[in-house]
Amino acid sequence: MELYTGLLTPFLLALLLLFMVIKVFGKTGNLPPGPRPLPILGNLLQLKSREIHKPILELSKKYGPVYTLYMGPKPAVVLCGFQAVKEALVDNGDKFSGRAEFPILDLTSKGYGIAFSNGERWKELRRFSLSTLRNFGMGKRSIEERIQEEIQYLLDIFEETKGSLFSPAFFIRRSISNVICSVLFGRRFEYTDPKLQTLLDLVAENLRRVDNIWVQLYNFIPSILHYFPGPHRKLTENYQAQLDYAEAIVREHEDTLDPSSPRDYIDAFLIKMQQESENPHSEFNLPNLLSSTLDIFFAGQESTSSTLGYGLLILMKYPHIKKKVQAELENVIGRIRRPCMEDRAKMPYTEAVTHEIMRFIDFLPLGAPHAVTEDTIFRGYMLPKGTDVMPLLTTVLKDHEQFPQPELFSPDRFLDDNGAVKKHAALLPFSAGRRMCPGEGLARMELFLFLTTLLQKFTLTTVVPTDDIDLRPEFSSTGHLPRHYKMSAVPRH
Repeated sequence: MELYTGLLTPFLLALLLLFMVIKVFGKTGNLPPGPRPLPILGNLLQLKSREIHKPILELSKKYGPVYTLYMGPKPAVVLCGFQAVKEALVDNGDKFSGRAEFPILDLTSKGYGIAFSNGERWKELRRFSLSTLRNFGMGKRSIEERIQEEIQYLLDIFEETKGSLFSPAFFIRRSISNVICSVLFGRRFEYTDPKLQTLLDLVAENLRRVDNIWVQLYNFIPSILHYFPGPHRKLTENYQAQLDYAEAIVREHEDTLDPSSPRDYIDAFLIKMQQESENPHSEFNLPNLLSSTLDIFFAGQESTSSTLGYGLLILMKYPHIKKKVQAELENVIGRIRRPCMEDRAKMPYTEAVTHEIMRFIDFLPLGAPHAVTEDTIFRGYMLPKGTDVMPLLTTVLKDHEQFPQPELFSPDRFLDDNGAVKKHAALLPFSAGRRMCPGEGLARMELFLFLTTLLQKFTLTTVVPTDDIDLRPEFSSTGHLPRHYKMSAVPRH
């Protein structure tokens, strides 16, 4: 296989050279200036970094907070800093509410679901999903009770370690996954359940494959790579396996469906499909159900589990901050009663810590790609309908004007002089505008309840000296992840 790949790569490069001729880049309007692109490749050679946001950020120092970058032959307008991102996504939310289109999606979701759809499909599915998730308790006590139930399983696991060193990542990921599973599938899974393991493995495997250069190139030259084997084909097989997994659960729901008493998101979608069965243009069909379910599952577990795991590592590096959170816990809740969402308003320091964790880790530095839905004048430039837009969330969360010394972990930046929580418009870890993450409320609830309960019940430590704890992130296609670490959880009595 390695020999085959070794022969194929030079051939692919030869084809690229063959196609590197001067060509018209299409209707580009009056786009902002930026680095000069090469034919076909655009500015790809200037983005030779696995952490692609870093060279993009460097280019902004030369071209300003709004500039044009060619991702292959296709232009994208880059937005850097809070003011530029807010002006686009919030002040002009409707015009910037499109989702950029990627050819690789033709091999996976094919435009179905919520995350990468556009137009009426996106509007209908998003509206339905937000309403359904609220009905099943997003932001209400029912989902809070589900979270607290799942936390108890995690506490039991931590208790069983008896203070020995262990890696928390495996258990945190499964515990967070079970919360969204209860909403989507109406059930939780044991941490060792092979079905849950299968789904998580499929998601993780595709995340690794997205990093592959062949997959990236497919977005820029699909007409060529479409005829070649390679990792982009494996991406298709893997996503199909995820669809098959979701469809098996849907078929189980169909057999036991009671339209008068929906149990979860899948039931609610199936009922909607029945109600619109006579509408040939209805977006409530099986492909949209399967892709929407996978979209919500991914969004509901990947970012929150990584944020919680990262947060525990940060607090072990800064034990004085951890002690202040635990002191607030003692004062407001004590050690017997479990934390609940009503406590959050009485715990400003803890709330400031959770805000700073989300800002500091900068989970999704590139943000999600947008597109303008109509010809749009923005800061004196004309962006034609369909122009891709890249709002760099890292430049918002690390904006020096909004967050002085952004490289420092400082919860006090979210507290006023009286010690009350200070809201900050630039705290946008879930993006902003029409395309902001619909699961923000659930994620914030999970982070508060998991973090406070773990700190209430355990003293979390590591054998690594605090000065040597490395908070630099690992990077994957999803964004910033905590480095692998081990810790001990000693019960507090």
